[in-house]
This record gives sequence, structure tokens and C-alpha cells, in this order.
Amino acid sequence: MATTAVTPDAPEPVLTAPARIDSVDLYRGLIMAFMALDHTRDFFTHLRFTPEDLSQTWGALFFTRWITHLCAPAFFFLAGTGMYLSRKQGAELSRFLWTRGLWLMALEPTVMAIGWTFGGWNPVFALFTFLVISALGACMIVMAGIVRLPMWAIASFGLGLIALHNLFDFLKPAALGGKGWILTLLHNPGFYAFDPQNPQAGGFFVLYSLIPWVGVMAAGYALGPILRKPTEERRKLLWTMGVAALVLFAVLRVTNVYGNPPGPGFAASTGTFEVQPTLEKTVIAFFNTEKYPPSLQFLLMTLGPCLLALAWFDRFDFKSLLGRTVGKWLLVFGRVPMFYYICHLYVIHALAIVVAPFFGQPYMWLVKGGFFTQPPPPGYGHNLPFIYLMWLTALVILYFPCRWYMGVRQRRQDLWIVRYI
Repeated sequence: MATTAVTPDAPEPVLTAPARIDSVDLYRGLIMAFMALDHTRDFFTHLRFTPEDLSQTWGALFFTRWITHLCAPAFFFLAGTGMYLSRKQGAELSRFLWTRGLWLMALEPTVMAIGWTFGGWNPVFALFTFLVISALGACMIVMAGIVRLPMWAIASFGLGLIALHNLFDFLKPAALGGKGWILTLLHNPGFYAFDPQNPQAGGFFVLYSLIPWVGVMAAGYALGPILRKPTEERRKLLWTMGVAALVLFAVLRVTNVYGNPPGPGFAASTGTFEVQPTLEKTVIAFFNTEKYPPSLQFLLMTLGPCLLALAWFDRFDFKSLLGRTVGKWLLVFGRVPMFYYICHLYVIHALAIVVAPFFGQPYMWLVKGGFFTQPPPPGYGHNLPFIYLMWLTALVILYFPCRWYMGVRQRRQDLWIVRYI
């Protein structure tokens, strides 16, 4: 299986000897691109409601958001897979995981917080904000211990958290009184006030709770041995698991037996599925499952396509027109995911500031925090087609620094930073 690399003499990535599994990097690159679409919408939209709001959304808007639902599950899942596929084992792997986990958790309130907010960065607020990078880091720290277990135990742990965590949806932080913050960190995303009688006194905001995300990462680790199997056997198993996940999702969603909390969720998900007055709204309601925390139905809906894509990309032709263009770009993004993630926030945020004055729109609010700290002012924002244009623009800009850094990673493995970003 061929991979791509950047050589000092070549202006474009070239094929070299086998080193990595291309299907994993391709899918990771694809979801990184989708993720940028979601954040471009955050910075550029003129709408003042979430795309999951069934009463106001429409098909194109909802599925612009829905396609990005594939991202977070794949981040955690493939991070686990990457742990297994790395050359590290035992104590070496554990040490790498807890040190990298701490590194990621340090990035969230510093580098990432500045990227989200620019001049509105508040170090105290950022320190108590638990977003995707913090969650990835925390899960890696937990995995540092879990990877020492037998593979059957790791797989059971991962699949068990994914399948069973919705049994505890009835638990609420308020029921635990002063210990409610534990449940917020573990399973119930939201804002936890240090003083419930005075929320303005401070607290912390959790968007990605530890459960079941650490289970998704463990399940990805357990997938590793399958990806080491011969190509045809691997593809058959991936297809079977992917189809099974989607069939189970459809059955659970239609029957409402289990796997998604009832009622409007954290991000306006519809809870149980009900037929709507129109076909468009019915389709939206069917796919509008809970992400915070990700329900069993949400994870089946998003990890199923991940498994199918890994099987399909196993035969991806890099010599075809698609492979030489889109495939090459996605492979670059997938090879340097953390570097891409850091850069994309700064690029999209800066792009929003540059574009706003050309349309006579306010821009100082973007310099002083942006949507992360305040609602957009009147007169700001753009429609969906323009958001897609800005998304493609951002991807073009991002390709060049990511391509450069991919070359650095391949040439300078002696640099400590390339092992962590």
C-alpha cells in the first residue's frame, strides 16, 4: 500500500514506501475538512438559531450541520486506532498517552482559546472550558492505563460505555448537590456554577464529557488488530460492522426503544423520533440525535459511515483524477490533524474579520471574542452559499501550511514537538 510524503525537492506530495494506513488518513482528512465547514458557519452565519432547531431549520441548513456530526466520533475513534497502530507498546505507549493528554489539555485554555476568541480571550474562563481538545487529552490520560489491559477487556470497556451509558440519562447534576460537578464532567455536559445561587460568580463549561467519549477511543483501539489483517479480510469485516451499525441505528430510531434521551437535548435534538407534518422535517427529525453527550443512536449513525469509508478508502486510487486532486489534499490534512485543527481556527476567524468590512458589516466584535463570548450584533452574517465559499477558501489556505508541516514531520522525527502536534 502506497503512502504520500513531501520531499525537499518536490513541489507536490509523492508516493513513497509503505508507512501508514492510507484509508485512516484519508477519512481523517475528510472529516477535518467537514469540521472546518461547521466552524466556518459559526463565524459567518447570519442566523440566530441552531441548525438542529426543528421548528426553524430546513434541509440544506440541517445537513450542513449533520455532516459535521461525523467529525467528533471519528476524532476519538481514530485516535484510539492510531494508538494501536503506533510502534509504541506497554509502558512506552502509556507514558506517551498521559504526557500527550496533559499537553492537549494545556492547549485548550491557551492556544485554542485564543484562536476561538482573539482579543476576547479570558484565561480564567478558558481554564474552566472543557471542549473537544480537553476531552481528547483527558481520554488519552485514561487510555494510558486502559491500554495495559487485554484486548478483550479494552473492547468490552469501549463497547460497554457506548451501548450502556444511556441507561444513566435520568441522573442529573443537581441531584448530587455539591458533587454535581462530577456528573457534569463525566456524563452531563453544561455549565456548572461554583455557587448555584449566583452563577455569575463563576463555574466551568463542559461540552464534551468523558463518558462515552473515552469508550469511543477504546473501541477505536480495539479496531486496530482488524486493520492489521489482510486487505480483503479487513474490508469484509469493516463493511459488515458498518452496515450492522447503521441497521441497528435505523431500528432503534424508528422504534424509540432505547439509545437516545427523550425530549429536546442539549443542542435542540428531537429526542424520540416522531413523524413530522412534512417529509423534509420527518427526515430531519430522524437524523436529529443527541450529540452532548453522544447517544448510542448518534454513535451508531456516525461510526457506521466511518467503518464503511475505511473499507472504501482501502482501494482508493491515488493515480486517478480524484486521487491526484481531492485525495491528495485530504491525505495531507489527515496526516497532520492537530496542526490542521490549530491552524483552521485562526484562519477562519481571521477570514471573518477580513471579509466583514467589505460588506459593511461590524467586525470589532470578532476581534473582541466573536460568537464564542457574545451573540453576533445586528447586521452581521451571511447566507449558506457564501458560507460554503468561505469554507472552500479556508481549505485552500490551510493546504499549504499543512503540506509544509507534513514534510517537517517526515524529515524531523527528532523534534519533540512533532510527536505532540
